[in-house]
Amino acid sequence: MKILFVGDVIGKPGRKALGRLLPRLVDEHRADYVIVNVENAAGGFGVTPDVLEELDELPIHCLTSGNHIWDKKEVADLLEREPRLLRPDNYPAGNPGRGLHLGETAAGVPVATVNLEGQVFLRNVDSPFAAADRLLAEIGGRAKVIFVDFHAEATSEKQALGVYLDGRVSAVVGTHTHVPTADERVLPGGTAFLTDAGMTGPYEGVIGFRADRVLQRFLLQTPSTFEVAKRDVRLAAAVIDVDESTGRARAIERLLIPDREV
Repeated sequence: MKILFVGDVIGKPGRKALGRLLPRLVDEHRADYVIVNVENAAGGFGVTPDVLEELDELPIHCLTSGNHIWDKKEVADLLEREPRLLRPDNYPAGNPGRGLHLGETAAGVPVATVNLEGQVFLRNVDSPFAAADRLLAEIGGRAKVIFVDFHAEATSEKQALGVYLDGRVSAVVGTHTHVPTADERVLPGGTAFLTDAGMTGPYEGVIGFRADRVLQRFLLQTPSTFEVAKRDVRLAAAVIDVDESTGRARAIERLLIPDREV
């Protein structure tokens, strides 16, 4: 079976590209299960009910996120009522939502999606390594195919979690930096790994945002409001071929597709 994972969707340009390109990619790659990171889908920060309604028109099985999932006030209700929408599971107990979703393909193959956040250069969340152990114990024998979206800043931390989970999950793919990496591979134990899938959005600015707004913050060291850029929109994704009988990955392919209609 094949899993199609789409990296951080950035604002309206990213959503439009996703809407135009995703159905075609599902057909071209014969994807059985689709996972999309949506933590930046609403104006570049967070997600809203309207955005979820828009995305509901697409063939998506699970929605992952990261540190910006908390940026919209409506998110607490969304996380409680939409089981397909995940937040990193290693936030302290008491927060709404969780980071594990159990779904299945059209053929009935169980798929577990795990969402975790890194500790390096980010919030002081619980250990993603300990959280992964806990979630894998919870999954038990309910799913052999397990996908992990690791939303983290540091390359070393992402690679460390990939090695730590090698042979225990089908894939570990990083998000958060918005910059796609070229290190896709299948680790010795059968886990597909990619440090960062990249972003689905405009590549003309700085990590999806207007360059002048970002430069103002770097040059003047004072707050500035970021605004999503508009041009050079691309969809970043990874396709993982998994042996559904064992949960081991056979191959991983990195994608970066231009949205020609922008």
